[in-house]
Amino acid sequence: MNRRRLLSGMAALAGLIGTDAATSAQTVGLEANLQDVWLAWRAANLDATGRVIDQFQRNSSHSEGQGYGLLLAATMGDQRAFERMETWTRLNLAIRSDNLMAWRWFPDEPVKVPDLNNASDGDLFRAWALLRAARRFNVPDYRQSAKLIVSDIVAACIARHPGGDDLDPLLIPGADGFRTDAGFIYNPCYAMPLAMTELATEFDAPILAQAARGAVEVARTLAQDGVVPDWVEVTPSGVRAAEGYSFDAGYEAMRLPLYLIWSGLKDHPAVLRYAEAQERVAAGQAATVIDRETGRALSTSKDPGYKAISALATCTVRQSVGSEIPPFSSRSPYYPGTLQLFTMIAQIEASPMCIPI
Repeated sequence: MNRRRLLSGMAALAGLIGTDAATSAQTVGLEANLQDVWLAWRAANLDATGRVIDQFQRNSSHSEGQGYGLLLAATMGDQRAFERMETWTRLNLAIRSDNLMAWRWFPDEPVKVPDLNNASDGDLFRAWALLRAARRFNVPDYRQSAKLIVSDIVAACIARHPGGDDLDPLLIPGADGFRTDAGFIYNPCYAMPLAMTELATEFDAPILAQAARGAVEVARTLAQDGVVPDWVEVTPSGVRAAEGYSFDAGYEAMRLPLYLIWSGLKDHPAVLRYAEAQERVAAGQAATVIDRETGRALSTSKDPGYKAISALATCTVRQSVGSEIPPFSSRSPYYPGTLQLFTMIAQIEASPMCIPI
């Protein structure tokens, strides 16, 4: 993909979307290179009913995991797995009065969905997956479902910037509970520019494209002072730490450099900041929580999923040929395992020079 900074409206945003020929070539490469990885991920994280299981969160399932799994199945051409996941999702999470999902489901609780609030990243990834599945599997109903989700994301989860109309709107984390007296709570990694751009273009939703551009620029502003943190508060005077939320770059924020690279934004300063912090970590490990002010690792992990994002970011910043993305391990829990498979897809689609060596 071409490098773009998303600074000139829809024309620049549309530039993130590849041609049909390029997409076809990428699909062949993905299936050829990642089929065994996908089968290992599916065996480790997906049950027979279509539920993606988060082992570290009381074996719960959530909208994020279902959205991620649906996108993986659509990308890998696994229609049966996609249908199982989408059916389970419709029956168990898509139970709100709108087309968004409740954010979490517990298998062993008498009330399996105790909170009907949504998580906008889960809805975004599900809509993106449905759109891609509609094209891949030739199922027009999936496109219609994606369109309805996008409509409700725009209605419930896009907020005007409190700094004024000259600033782009942003994707807030959920329909309820994130407004503050000054503005709103914001998670920089809930926005995935490529997903938002594809959906905005397909369904003529320019405000979603504007929110993608806004997300890129908020991350750019935050990267001026260090690694981009997990959460911030957006106010009329700018972004600041949000009371009660992590201001370090932790398990949430590690998705941001991955999403930016996947979206063709390799030169974004947030990727550079993240790579700089990872390069300070001892060999064989990846930082999982990074102090925003100092860039020092507060915790590390040897899990290959976290190491994969570190390796991809480092490779793209160095403009290397070949990366240290490790082999996939089926022993990784849901979250790092999913991030690793995403990293492998992003490498093939957006950073071919960073092939694992």
